[in-house]
Amino acid sequence: MVAPVYSLIVPIFNEEETLPALYERVVRVMDALDGESELLLVNDGSRDGSLALLRQLQSRDPRVCYLSLARNFGHQIAVTAGLNFARGQAAVILDADLQDPPELIPDLIRRWREGYQVVYAQRTKRKREGWFKKLTAYAFYRLLRRLADVDIPADTGDFCLMDRQVIDLLNAMPERNRYIRGLRSWVGFRQTAVYFEREPRYAGEVKYTFRKSFRLAVNSLVSFSIVPLRLSTYLGLFSALMALGMVGLVFYWRLYQPASRLTGLAAVVVAILFLGSVQLVCIGILGEYIGRIYEEVKGRPLYTVAEAAGFES
Repeated sequence: MVAPVYSLIVPIFNEEETLPALYERVVRVMDALDGESELLLVNDGSRDGSLALLRQLQSRDPRVCYLSLARNFGHQIAVTAGLNFARGQAAVILDADLQDPPELIPDLIRRWREGYQVVYAQRTKRKREGWFKKLTAYAFYRLLRRLADVDIPADTGDFCLMDRQVIDLLNAMPERNRYIRGLRSWVGFRQTAVYFEREPRYAGEVKYTFRKSFRLAVNSLVSFSIVPLRLSTYLGLFSALMALGMVGLVFYWRLYQPASRLTGLAAVVVAILFLGSVQLVCIGILGEYIGRIYEEVKGRPLYTVAEAAGFES
């Protein structure tokens, strides 16, 4: 088999309903590309019929190759597995729900041919998404951009093209808590955007629930910024100043307003609760960083592969 120029990486988790349409649209794009390509599908522990469909697609199309992870390791790890096995000179990452339109891939390639090593797709509009999702996404990307140590473009997901040089650098990074869109910004090189309007999910249930999105947001903040640690320090200093001010008020009330209700137990309880909450918040922030240190030092592999097909030996 001729070495592919392009590797199209798609993480799969319970996408039985979308896989036929995804394959049809992606293959149309592959047929029109200016070089050989491979479609690398990563089954991230699906519990429906996704794996059976992957076997069928691979048996009838040699350009299809797939990995089946031994369990669900999460979207970012599935993408990482795809990058580890990609053989192309450029890799395109897109989601299986067709919110990332495969028809945009030629535009990404065109910018790559112009000399850019990273070409990311930037959303200009989110169709048929609720106001809460839009609001939280808008706020998160701008907060991350302000706090992160690197410039992570707003309104961008994992949909992008990366040059082989960038892929090799990402594959050499051993960290476990991975945030791909942050790592691709961290490595540097020439980067540019291609704009598009994000379509609604083609079929099936939304995989990135609020809980998973929140976890990803916390992971991205902790992975690319130490500002939360500094904020906990500032919060501690602020609470110390509040405590000193409270001491002065207590003396004032005792001397000049002894009958005031503020000199009683209620003020003490409020002060204790405030200081206790500050301590718990600071411990929680510290725990997030310590937890990541614990995950890293264990040295376990990022994922385990149960089945693979379509790759050369």
